[in-house]
Amino acid sequence: MNNRPIKRYVIAGGGTAGWMAAAMLAKIMGEEIDLTLIESDAIGTIGVGEATIPPLLRFNRFLGVNEAEFMRETRATFKLGINFENWKNIGEDYFHSFGSAGKDHWTSGFQHFWLSGQKRGIASGYEDYCLEVVSAFQNKFAQLPDNGLNYAYHLDSSAYAKFLRKIAEENGAVRKEGLIEDVKLRNDSGHITSLKLNSGETIEGDFFFDCTGFRSILMGKALDIGYDDWSDLLPCDSAIAVQTKSVIPAPPYTRAIAHDAGWQWRIPLQHRTGNGLIYCSQYLDKDAALQRFLGNIEGEMITEPNFIRFKTGARQKQWEKNCVTLGLSSGFMEPLESTSIHLIQRSVMRFIRMMPTAEICLNDVAEFNEQTFEDMDKIRDFLIMHYYVTDRRDSEFWKYCASMDVPEAVRQKIDLFTETARVFRKNDELFAENSWIQCMMGQGITPKSYHPIADKMTDKELEYFLGQIKKSIAQTASKLPPHEDYVNRYCGMQETG
Repeated sequence: MNNRPIKRYVIAGGGTAGWMAAAMLAKIMGEEIDLTLIESDAIGTIGVGEATIPPLLRFNRFLGVNEAEFMRETRATFKLGINFENWKNIGEDYFHSFGSAGKDHWTSGFQHFWLSGQKRGIASGYEDYCLEVVSAFQNKFAQLPDNGLNYAYHLDSSAYAKFLRKIAEENGAVRKEGLIEDVKLRNDSGHITSLKLNSGETIEGDFFFDCTGFRSILMGKALDIGYDDWSDLLPCDSAIAVQTKSVIPAPPYTRAIAHDAGWQWRIPLQHRTGNGLIYCSQYLDKDAALQRFLGNIEGEMITEPNFIRFKTGARQKQWEKNCVTLGLSSGFMEPLESTSIHLIQRSVMRFIRMMPTAEICLNDVAEFNEQTFEDMDKIRDFLIMHYYVTDRRDSEFWKYCASMDVPEAVRQKIDLFTETARVFRKNDELFAENSWIQCMMGQGITPKSYHPIADKMTDKELEYFLGQIKKSIAQTASKLPPHEDYVNRYCGMQETG
């Protein structure tokens, strides 16, 4: 690269990834950069990433988004977590919430006191000590002071892309309609110089973002960056998605329902429900999967089934030369914990912190890749745990999952928790201690011991400690309005005419 300022940014592809990048770059940098996004109405988007996690609230705040308007435009509902059904075993459920259970001590987490209470016959179910779980099971929700109730959203991802497009264009981004036919590279450096469209127009740029989905036209094809395949650890490789009319009031949580070759999601929006069946084609063929799926959905279909093939894994570089890859072109993490939009967000924010002025710093590139892979690896490990830690042996699929040779980092977390009830968060990984605790206990692990400080409490002291937490949560939840009523008042679809 020469030393002229890097000002011309080109985003190849729209969808959630492209417009998240465009909106934030345009909002933060404004007239300091020349920003062009290329997308084609002829190319559909996968559009199944409709459940999110709490960090999206921060992304929207940075954009200056009015939450009620955003939720109205994307027909969003609130999400307190995920109800995992049939994962530990058939007929057994647990809830992974966005909240924390009980109260921690500096020496040890709440789970140690709860385990002591269980041993003494004092404690009730772990879920009774988490406001998000109690509220979710009662279909209650309200925004509380001081983030008293941690939440995210269920949203229409296509509508979110349109919402972000307005923000991007208001701040100077320009959309170009067209199909990318060719990617031009410099002979000396291999950097991308321009993209040729099917109209014959050439879009030149100094820096490019690959948001072209599974095709990965820039990073995969033009720059020839390979792909690390994680299918041996996350074996599901197929999905069917369909939208249905809502038949019940929208609950404030996602449902993840395991079956004998994968799992099924249900995501409630204001106006419809998003449904999907994730499965491993080695254990369930396409026709049988469709038959099973159509037999399990609730409500009238309003879209035709969308069949998706994928390979879990990651592009071997996330930033190469003058190109960063985002979204499906960067890799695929199945949507079990709703992390796809989050990974886009993290990479966009990370890049903005490392934006080059002129010549690209190779140390920035290395740091960006290292941090991004750290994010992806930690999320991958959390997903692996869901499949690996289970009592299910009722099908060849679940027998395979239980026998996987999982990464040492996963085994260490499982073994440590099993022996001592301890979990440690490392390097600001996405899923904090309570996420691992809820899911590992929900999947069937009962720790063999706990911190000795929990036994310092007498029965009476521990009973009071646990009872006050449980009572406070029950009282708070009882005062919350029904989730659907709150959504309708706060951001419901407005009638016209």
